[in-house]
Amino acid sequence: MGVEIPASVPSSPGLRAMWPLLYAAWANRSLNRREINGLRKLADKLPFLTNADKLILMDLSDPATPPGRERFKLWETEIKRVAATLPEGHPPTLAELCARLGAEADTEHDSAWWAAQLPALQELEKGLGGVGEGVYRSLFDDYDSRVNRDSTVVNATTKAAKLQAIIEGESAEMMAYMREILQRPSFERHLKRDKDEYREQVLGWMQELADEGIGALAFDEPYGGEGSMYKYAYAMEALSYHDLSLTIKYGVQFGLWGGAVANLGTVEHHRKYLRGTGTLEIPGCFAMTETGHGSNVRGLETTAVYDSKTDEIIVHSPSYGAGKEYIGNALHCTHAAVFAQLIVNGESQGVHAVVVPMRNEKHELLPGITVIDNGYKMGLNGIDNGRIWFEKVRVPRANLLNRFGGIDDEGNYYSSIDNPSRRFFTMLGTLVGGRVCVPRSGLSAAKSALTIAVRHGLRRRQFAADSYSTETLLLDYPNQQRRLIPRIAKAYASQFALDYLLDRFVDQESEEEMREIEALAAGMKAYVTWFTTDCIQECREATGGKGYLAENRFADLKADTDIFTTFEGDNTVLMQLVAKSLLSDFKKAFQDDGNMAVLRYVGRRITTVLTEQNPVVIRQTDRSQLDTPSFYQYAFHFRDRRLTATLASRFRAYLKEGMDAFTAGLHCQTHMMAAAEAWIERITLDQFLAKVDSLEKGPEKKLLSKLCALYALHTIEQHRAWYLESGYIAGVKSKAIRKLVDMLCAEIRPDVGVLVDAFGIPDDLLGAPIGRKE
Repeated sequence: MGVEIPASVPSSPGLRAMWPLLYAAWANRSLNRREINGLRKLADKLPFLTNADKLILMDLSDPATPPGRERFKLWETEIKRVAATLPEGHPPTLAELCARLGAEADTEHDSAWWAAQLPALQELEKGLGGVGEGVYRSLFDDYDSRVNRDSTVVNATTKAAKLQAIIEGESAEMMAYMREILQRPSFERHLKRDKDEYREQVLGWMQELADEGIGALAFDEPYGGEGSMYKYAYAMEALSYHDLSLTIKYGVQFGLWGGAVANLGTVEHHRKYLRGTGTLEIPGCFAMTETGHGSNVRGLETTAVYDSKTDEIIVHSPSYGAGKEYIGNALHCTHAAVFAQLIVNGESQGVHAVVVPMRNEKHELLPGITVIDNGYKMGLNGIDNGRIWFEKVRVPRANLLNRFGGIDDEGNYYSSIDNPSRRFFTMLGTLVGGRVCVPRSGLSAAKSALTIAVRHGLRRRQFAADSYSTETLLLDYPNQQRRLIPRIAKAYASQFALDYLLDRFVDQESEEEMREIEALAAGMKAYVTWFTTDCIQECREATGGKGYLAENRFADLKADTDIFTTFEGDNTVLMQLVAKSLLSDFKKAFQDDGNMAVLRYVGRRITTVLTEQNPVVIRQTDRSQLDTPSFYQYAFHFRDRRLTATLASRFRAYLKEGMDAFTAGLHCQTHMMAAAEAWIERITLDQFLAKVDSLEKGPEKKLLSKLCALYALHTIEQHRAWYLESGYIAGVKSKAIRKLVDMLCAEIRPDVGVLVDAFGIPDDLLGAPIGRKE
């Protein structure tokens, strides 16, 4: 007794049969001396153990003489090898492994004889009732599917299907239809690095979507559509789980080109182009951005000069910098919506859109048009981006998209909007749908990354407390929880805020409301796509070397979404637009209400000082105060109000000093960014809370309430320096918030698999071996 037996000594069939039970007992280390003696009595009756086996077993089960590291690892390796041979769906039990290990080494008895020993082995396994589920998970890689769990989560408090129904809401039917289409054999993805081959594959997918009617969803019924912006947005969201090159090409063809015709054109243009656009008979491009001007649409150089003698419009690129840059569909298109400075009778009428035919029936470029392939990019190489120049290309006057401004039969310009500035922003406002849909696509990519990282973290083990402990699941490390779970919370928050944006966009009724929606779309586009970039990078790092393999999709997710932060408007520029909108609304409130607005503003400041910034409240650290909507919602609203008010004050002061508005804006630029972010975060939290409040009591509401609190408190923690500087919280409260974020991560950990399963991304679309559910 007490003598270590070298691991290299061959074991008898009987002792091999006991390895799974010995491994579980030592890995779990939960048995006391009395329990061990009881198990020894049961083992004494086993017919396959010899007297010599029983003596060795006494040593191997003695708490005072633990097995050496080599022996313990030998057990683990052999047990996992046998576990991998169990037929699919076979119960994951230690007893079954015992019988199989014994039968392998037994030359005297066959497998049927060993199967007859299962009842006795099951009795022994039952005696190890204190064995943690982690032991089983360490031995059976597919433990979850074998025990018929709803997800890869231990002790989950809710089911993924119910959460998915909450997330998808009215989009559920469309999302299910899109999943069915995208899982067809024709949509199978292949790792393609040749751009020309990849582009042809994407073009083929586009045609199949068009044949299914998916391309025309947002168009009115006379043009083959359903007049549903909702379904169009849901389609883009679903496509983004599959292939982002396909998503963006879909958006260019049916959203940008088709949207320009639908929103800037009149019935004649609709009849001529929309049905063919929806069926892909008329592939088009959206030629707005120029090499020399980027996001500065007002500064475009391309001209569209009306020639009254021929009743034509001459489209011309006067310089290299006037070339249309990064135009999607540039090589496949037959038509382009070209944005140019419209000049009529020698007078500029500002930026308008003109339909310009690009190619003939043989797909050859028409005279005066030059297209150069942008070539390989960081990502999205399935899209045929190109540069376009026009050399005095003539098109009929009827090709001017003239909903907001046109040229009459006498050759005179007309518009229902007299103010050129207002007309410009009205035209651009009709194209805000791109900014409504792009963040939904980015969020789909972030959800894919989170799903892959979480599922990997629920399977992959790394390091153990000692030689006899089961290695620790990655997601049981607090740091790994900190990396992923707050980002899951932010993904949910973003989803509900984007749904709110889509509802507002579809239901808007007035020009004033549309201006607010434009600001909201600009802010949400920036906020969510910045989150996408951050989230995918963190998930890649959280999956280590596995995440670096191309097969696990992080390379494509990172590369394909990187551009999301700069197309449809550079995020930094968009956030400044949001801030300018906030300043305008702030100024308007004071102009409209005069003294009453001043009194309300002062009243809120006094109330905040008395109720939220008094010496007691700023030092409160108990969870009952911190983990409540009344605390963190007030904190978000305070940051939003304070940053907007102080921005307005600074801006006004600079103007009083004689500074022009542009220079004053430069001095306040970083302040503007912070104010815009605070406004978007406040709206995002408000919508998360509204969603939670709309749910009936149950485990789903309880889980989402906790997730909402995590989003809010983690966001406050990220801004803790500002809150400390503003006197809204004291140092002790900041520390308490940090600790509470850690606690919430740990409490949500059991449900983390369910939370990503609820994104509803099938394995075939996820496309990452380490992220498969089954």
